[in-house]
Amino acid sequence: MRLYLVSFTLSFLLLIGTLSAQLQQSNLTFSSLPTRWDESLPLGNGMLGAMVWQKNDKLRFSLDCAELWDSRPMKDLHRDEFSFKWVEEQYQKNNYAAVQKYFDAPYDREPAPSKIPGAALEFNSASFGQVKNASLDISKALCIVNWASGVQLQTFVDANKQAGWFKFQNLPNKLSIELIAPRYAGAVSTSGDVVGGDDLSRLGYKQGAVVHSDQEITYKQEGWGGFYYTVKVKWYYTSATTVIGVWTIIAKGTTMLAYETAAAHSFATRLKAHSNWWANYWSKSSIQVPDTLINKQWYLEQYKFGSTSRKGAPPISLQAIWTADNGRLPPWKGDFHHDLNTQMSYWPGYTANHLEESSVFTDYLNANKNNYKRYTEMYFKVKGLNVPGVTTLDGTEMGGWIQYALSPTVSGWLAQHFYWQWKYSMDAQFLKTKAYPWFKEVATYLENITRINANGNRLLPLSSSPEIHDNSSDAWFTTSTNYDLSLMKYVFEKAGEMAAAVGDQTNVVHYQKIAAEFEPFALSNKKELMFAKGHAYESSHRHFSHAMAIFPLGLYQWKNKADRPVMKATIDLLDKVGPANWCGYSYSWLGNLKARVQDGEGAQKALQIFAKAFCAGNSFHLNGDQTKEGYSTFTYRPFTLEGNFAFASGVQEMLVQSYQGYVQIYPAIPAAWSSVSFNQLRTEGAFLVSAKKQDGIVKEVKITSEKDGILLLKNPFGAHAKYKVTLMSAVQKNSEEEGMLRFDCKKGAKITLSIK
Repeated sequence: MRLYLVSFTLSFLLLIGTLSAQLQQSNLTFSSLPTRWDESLPLGNGMLGAMVWQKNDKLRFSLDCAELWDSRPMKDLHRDEFSFKWVEEQYQKNNYAAVQKYFDAPYDREPAPSKIPGAALEFNSASFGQVKNASLDISKALCIVNWASGVQLQTFVDANKQAGWFKFQNLPNKLSIELIAPRYAGAVSTSGDVVGGDDLSRLGYKQGAVVHSDQEITYKQEGWGGFYYTVKVKWYYTSATTVIGVWTIIAKGTTMLAYETAAAHSFATRLKAHSNWWANYWSKSSIQVPDTLINKQWYLEQYKFGSTSRKGAPPISLQAIWTADNGRLPPWKGDFHHDLNTQMSYWPGYTANHLEESSVFTDYLNANKNNYKRYTEMYFKVKGLNVPGVTTLDGTEMGGWIQYALSPTVSGWLAQHFYWQWKYSMDAQFLKTKAYPWFKEVATYLENITRINANGNRLLPLSSSPEIHDNSSDAWFTTSTNYDLSLMKYVFEKAGEMAAAVGDQTNVVHYQKIAAEFEPFALSNKKELMFAKGHAYESSHRHFSHAMAIFPLGLYQWKNKADRPVMKATIDLLDKVGPANWCGYSYSWLGNLKARVQDGEGAQKALQIFAKAFCAGNSFHLNGDQTKEGYSTFTYRPFTLEGNFAFASGVQEMLVQSYQGYVQIYPAIPAAWSSVSFNQLRTEGAFLVSAKKQDGIVKEVKITSEKDGILLLKNPFGAHAKYKVTLMSAVQKNSEEEGMLRFDCKKGAKITLSIK
């Protein structure tokens, strides 16, 4: 027993040392402060965010809060014509211009509803001299700036409190601090620019007042409909050359307790507690791959995920807590896009073993169910649950290109996150109270909205494939698109699985019956997934909606020989047609797709291009090709987060997969990755898996089971390799499948497999 403890301690210390090195190598380090807000050093705690950069000759903190929203109803959207039936009628009458006028145009024309920015702190740093270095220590979520004069700044957004902190040391003179209010009033120079953002002054607010008192500044801004928010900053001189300060943003109805109880001595105490939170976060999982670009980007994505998704805060929107600080509304109003953006943002959380942070999304969706049901009955005229594809903070519809903004299958895609949250945790209570009820409501809605045609197939009145043909009438199909078809098939398949898990046998039979009524996927004569019957993937497009059945839904599985030609042909076609109209997230998605067909080299290439060409120096995804080297014809730079998190998912798919009913180690790593390891990645079934490959050989695999269950593990050593197995609270049994290892595990079981 003593020998075991010594071995465990040494292994733990080695792991901590390795993780520390990985984090240090992934820090953001610059020789000068960034001079654009979207290249800044980002800090956040899910509710509050700050971006540290230099504007002109001043140090600037761009401050944000996730609850800052102008939630006015979209003007002219909720008219008598607001119904899916009316859209169908206008489509049949060839009068689609009326639909665009009523439903699409308001989103482009009106400035709100929209996410809005908070304020900015500016420090007159001209007397500090030249910046020596500026860095973000991601292990502690701590930004440090050093000037040649010896002045140093340390700043962080408290992981546990609604406050941000800063500390200046070695100041040459008294520090000048200003709280800069967004320009909500004044002349309008830009309007109708959804991507670049309208001027904030279009919102029509009366400019809020900035009030100075002794070493404290307060700014209160009234918004629409009685909403208001308050920004406060106060600071203390602890010596002639040292200043400690604290700031907060509070929306109407919330408390300033963290700010009000702050004192001059609080900085060190709060930094310690803050650092402890991040140490715990980083202990959940780690990776080490030999591609330094991909390795660093993965850690930066994990950092951003921990910064933007926290219990008690809203989930990740387009920019989350880093709203544009350029006098404009954020790109696409900073809203909740369920076209792919929110879904992609939560792709990596499950395998990365951050279930608490991932549950923020399902908590949010579940909390808004009544609003979604209101919308479902209002627009689709049926019972059940669908979700608008573009929403405000509380889940209210905003309009836009209605083929996805009011898509009939949004709740089906969102349902996958309830399924994943259950499968990766095996939380029976979550299944019973949240996941299965969500699926039941979605299944009820889909059964009600679909029709049976003359061939006995179940289909939608109108079907679409997001962003194909943009918002024209051609974007609607009278046959089922593979996008809608895959989501409907998925919902009824997984609803049946959940019904069986809770003992609802009646619905098991019912859901299986409904699932059998959907037609097969539309395939070309080369077995490529098409958008729909008669509509092949023939020109480059950013949204791989036709390939949903491969990833993320996993309806096509590599273990099935009949599925492989379809998976391979579909992905090969993406390469053949090319990336002319791709965005950054397209490359991230491609990385996941390539991993599903066990193409490690292809996955690596796609993810490398994303990190190299579509990200700013601070790792923010800027959508367009920033290198202008031909990776896309899109060379613009609107910042959104989904591509970042889809990238992290792609890396994890290369290292471990479990969607096929078994765990597979290193399913899609390049041949050149002779040494690669990961620690505590999570799989379906609630298993925590660690693995080490060295000099081309898998040396060791360790698995911990969080719940009672059966683990099927594809032999990671190969058929003829000799290995030993050490078990604790697990029993190894013969598997019915060749090359598969079976273990019957009790909660807390530990399994170690090592090469002899």
